[in-house]
Amino acid sequence: MSARADSDTNRRADARATTGGNARTNRRRGSPEGGRDTGSRGGGSRSRSLSLSQNFLAGPAVAQRVVRLAAPEAGAGLVVEVGAGTGMLTEALAPHCRELIAYEIDRRLLPDLRARLAAHPHVRVVGQDFLTARPPREPFAVAGNVPYARTSAIVDWCLRAPRLESATFVTQLEYARKRTGDYGRWSLLTVRTWPWHEWRLRGRVPRESFRPVPRVDSAVLRIDRRGEPLLPRGEEAAYRRLVETGFGGAGGTLYASLRRAGYPTARLTTAFRRADLSKTTVVAYATPAQWLTLHETLR
Repeated sequence: MSARADSDTNRRADARATTGGNARTNRRRGSPEGGRDTGSRGGGSRSRSLSLSQNFLAGPAVAQRVVRLAAPEAGAGLVVEVGAGTGMLTEALAPHCRELIAYEIDRRLLPDLRARLAAHPHVRVVGQDFLTARPPREPFAVAGNVPYARTSAIVDWCLRAPRLESATFVTQLEYARKRTGDYGRWSLLTVRTWPWHEWRLRGRVPRESFRPVPRVDSAVLRIDRRGEPLLPRGEEAAYRRLVETGFGGAGGTLYASLRRAGYPTARLTTAFRRADLSKTTVVAYATPAQWLTLHETLR
């Protein structure tokens, strides 16, 4: 699979469960009726329009389960929440951090959200698109029940943030499984960032845990910045060049792609033997550990 095809597939996977509406950063999963509210909900700021495809956690028990899966340490420092919504997850996160900044783009939700969190002076609600925010200059963690269609953009924001320590998202199950190798295959983004970020699937969240109920299940995806990188930053460019060449798909198999890119046949043969890779291996089936062995042998 080429890098471009991998990117296109990721975007399709992110958007597959979002129907109707403008899927911006704090807009939720598409309901089975294309963004129309299928559940009964009172008026005011909790009412939904056809332009917002919002799905909220169904109750505090679900939010507490997400917090347990996220495993935040008691007394953690700064946490930034993506898409606070009605504040269900925000309220569950609040006791676990020194400071919590909760972003919510839907201004109709802000009055009730601020009222709900008034008892937590260390929580600050910001009516802004999370993707337009500048990353904090101090170490911080990100958490949130994120919209399927914007997961890739939110993850990219986190990976670029130099002081990010971890990110914990409730997102589409398919996306989380793909990024963590749960299908037995590995994506370009995961392999490219693996030496510096660990990707883990922390648990599944049934679609019935949301209101209205979306079409597919969700999962808790955890990304941790490694305290000790698997490669020094000085080797980042060479490693990423190798990975992107392999995912370029020029030769059909990983071995053929790298050989056509100019890597000497003898060195490739040695590298594949050390990595326990067959010459017929398709790129998606090479694990991050095997990629590291290839890099160490071919550099």
